[in-house]
Amino acid sequence: MKQIIGLIAVILTFVGYIPYIRDTLRGKTRPHVYTWFIWSFISAIAFALQINDKGGMGAFVTLAAAIVCFAIFILGLRQGNKNVTQTDTIFLVLSFIATGIWLIAKQPVASIVLLSLIDVLGFLPTIRKSWNKPHEETLSSYILNTIRFCLAILALENYTVITTLYPTAWVFANGLFSVMLIIRRRQQKAI
Repeated sequence: MKQIIGLIAVILTFVGYIPYIRDTLRGKTRPHVYTWFIWSFISAIAFALQINDKGGMGAFVTLAAAIVCFAIFILGLRQGNKNVTQTDTIFLVLSFIATGIWLIAKQPVASIVLLSLIDVLGFLPTIRKSWNKPHEETLSSYILNTIRFCLAILALENYTVITTLYPTAWVFANGLFSVMLIIRRRQQKAI
């Protein structure tokens, strides 16, 4: 059953981003390139940590996310928001440090905690941009992300801090971001 749930979540990852990629190609959605690069890099490392801790099929949702994030980063280079701040660069450097904590210091729990924190904080450029321009993001993608990360948690074969923290953080981040987009869109419509 966990494999079926995991497969559904992986499929949702790819299908769920079709509207986002379509909107990016049309110029309606403007992904923040630094956010998407940070997400692709950290998702790849989180996947490696999850696999290393026997996360099973639920970990492959994180791999699918890394692939999609990297594809959106590439699209964003052409059509995305490239407003890079010093804070954005700090998050990128911290993601490299988290990788070193795992690979060099052999501290996978500390690494996944730092990666999850950085990944969610890496969302800040997109939140900052979307606060003023909530229609430049594809709401359905974030709602589906919330659902797929819930499924990813259910599909995990080994429940530890290493395997569950990352998808749990994304359930909350995507869910709260979806709510923010809905509220900001309504506020702008009312003006």
